[in-house]
Amino acid sequence: MLENQNFRPASVIGPLGEPLTIDSLPPPETTRWVVRRKAEVVAAVKGGLLTADEACERYGLSFEEFAAWQRAVERNGMAGLRVTRTQIYRALDDRL
Repeated sequence: MLENQNFRPASVIGPLGEPLTIDSLPPPETTRWVVRRKAEVVAAVKGGLLTADEACERYGLSFEEFAAWQRAVERNGMAGLRVTRTQIYRALDDRL
């Protein structure tokens, strides 16, 4: 059973239903984070393609920033990742 702990899938299903691999993820030097790219990174971590630590290191993110992306996807789907909607969704979340 211990040998399964290092298992990583070759691909996972992305946010738009397409297969994601390490090679199809946004490049490490990405600086413009659109909704689709954020959602791809979150899906890769959720599916086990990367760990959260690896994603943060690869993309130069703080763990808090990545965790905020995860929360946004869990609560509001991909639309929650839109920067222009952050205040609206934050206000909704505060009411919960």
